[in-house]
Amino acid sequence: MKNKFYTYIRNLQNEITQALEKVDGQATFREDVWERPEGGGGHSRVIENGAALEKGGVNVSAVHGPLPESMQAYFKVGKVDFYACGLSLVLHPKNPMAPTVHANWRYFEMYDASGTCVDQWFGGGLDLTPYYLFEEDAQHFHHCCKKACDAHHADFYPDFKEKCDSYFHNAHRGEARGLGGLFFDYLRAEKGLSIENRYAFVTAVGNHFLEAYLPILSRRKDLPFTPEQREWQEIRRGRYVEFNLVHDKGTLFGLKTNGRIESILMSLPPAVQWRYDHHPEPNSDEAKLIDVLKEPRNWA
Repeated sequence: MKNKFYTYIRNLQNEITQALEKVDGQATFREDVWERPEGGGGHSRVIENGAALEKGGVNVSAVHGPLPESMQAYFKVGKVDFYACGLSLVLHPKNPMAPTVHANWRYFEMYDASGTCVDQWFGGGLDLTPYYLFEEDAQHFHHCCKKACDAHHADFYPDFKEKCDSYFHNAHRGEARGLGGLFFDYLRAEKGLSIENRYAFVTAVGNHFLEAYLPILSRRKDLPFTPEQREWQEIRRGRYVEFNLVHDKGTLFGLKTNGRIESILMSLPPAVQWRYDHHPEPNSDEAKLIDVLKEPRNWA
């Protein structure tokens, strides 16, 4: 399974980066191939200063070796070995009318002292973080999420949407990071579903990413915007940074397993502001976004 899924995410990385380069029309992805001293490595692809994308990363990694003590406590296990592979992407458009998007699809195995696989699971999802609210964009994104889920189980979309709304939440701010999408983790062979069933579902979600995001980016990337709207984008990006550094489990896992720092932190946007006690004007477009982030909606 690990070889099968790794092949899938490498092919998906190629598909996504090629499609993004075509939409951007100016910049191309730079690839870094790196190795982790304890075992494994990855292929990090980053695009910067494009016509549409100010910064973006589409990274694939596969790492293995002894599970660090800090992560043993997190998983509530003793000394074990692990294997983890996944594709993680974050795209920060230049235009504040175009939303940031994040997605990842991952697979994990754990082994006992004899090298026998004793646990395995999938995780992942995708979510949308706009700076200005276009309801038709939110509806399109969630419709694609729902379509990928409904082909596998009627409960998947409502369950994984709820988990996404709960997970991507800046509790210290009392607001969501964005408009949600899907979030799932620890998808094992259980509840009558085999690990092959889980693979089929996770790859279906991955295959819907471009359909979910590219039409939104294409229709927003060339809209006019003001310096004030750009400033708002940078302030909201600050909330994105706060979530990734304070709450995100993937960032924590990467740092505690001696992952590649540049790849782990590629999700951070290039231009950000933190304004002291900043609040948007009442009844403004900016305030409308904040109102939506206070309470999840059923966009689909």
